Amino acid sequence: MSHFLTPALALIIWTLIMMMVMYKRRIPAMAAISKRTQDFIDDPALGNKLPASARWAADNFNHLHENPTIFYALMFVIFLMDKVTPLALYCAWAYVAIRIVHSLVQITTNNVLVRFGLFVLSALMLIIMALSMAARLI
Repeated sequence: MSHFLTPALALIIWTLIMMMVMYKRRIPAMAAISKRTQDFIDDPALGNKLPASARWAADNFNHLHENPTIFYALMFVIFLMDKVTPLALYCAWAYVAIRIVHSLVQITTNNVLVRFGLFVLSALMLIIMALSMAARLI
């Protein structure tokens, strides 16, 4: 299945889109507080003055570099070991879709309970992928 890595590419593209959203929100918000970006380093408390929408976008961008690292590693392990299955592909696309919804929730309402539910669902996709891979190796 040569298209197995497509979900990984999709999440990479989504992460880059979220980077643009973060910059679009954060740069003007920072400029409104101080014209010197160094001030945010010298006085970290200035970051607390950023509007919620700018903080949420930055938090989401960071989140797209945490748990998804397991996803990327798992995708490449499955692909390189030639253990691609329809279940793995389904879980990969489900993971990407859930992470996109998670991002949209975080940058709009930032409802923690909804985000947590989505996080658990996405983690479940990774667990299924990892365990099914492990079962195929036994």
